[in-house]
Amino acid sequence: MRLLTALLLPAILLLAAGAGLWKRVDVYQTLGEGAKEGLHILLRILPPLIGLMTAISMLRASGFLDWAAEALGPGLAFLGIPPETVGLLLIRPMSGSGALGLGAELMRTYGPDSEIGRTAAVMLGSTETTFYTVSVYFGAVGIHKTRYAIPAALCADLAGFLAAAWAVRLLFA
Repeated sequence: MRLLTALLLPAILLLAAGAGLWKRVDVYQTLGEGAKEGLHILLRILPPLIGLMTAISMLRASGFLDWAAEALGPGLAFLGIPPETVGLLLIRPMSGSGALGLGAELMRTYGPDSEIGRTAAVMLGSTETTFYTVSVYFGAVGIHKTRYAIPAALCADLAGFLAAAWAVRLLFA
């Protein structure tokens, strides 16, 4: 099995080169053009990503997440969402790695088999990093007007958070 996985990537590269040669395409020139286009895409999406990561760091360092947990806790409890997961709800649409860090912290604090730990795990798997996805994919194709996309995606995230909390309560209560 290890030999198969070790040879998989070289086999794919050889197949791609062979297909290019078969179709009489200059494989090296095409590779260079693809790398050049990749760098242009990187230059378009890098500024929004840096801004997004800076904003997340500022939210964590300022104590805003702790304040939001206290302010939103009663409303979330009414909806069936554990108030301890408010940081996850606020960070997940912005950063996958930040949300994973918060999820790991919740599981370390409350345990992976607790209601909070399970809810956090299901929330991580059933929601998207909305702003990251919009900045990367929309930026890559040059879309600048996201009038309806972001609100629709945030509504989908809210539905995912609610469904995650309700599913954990239904299946593990």
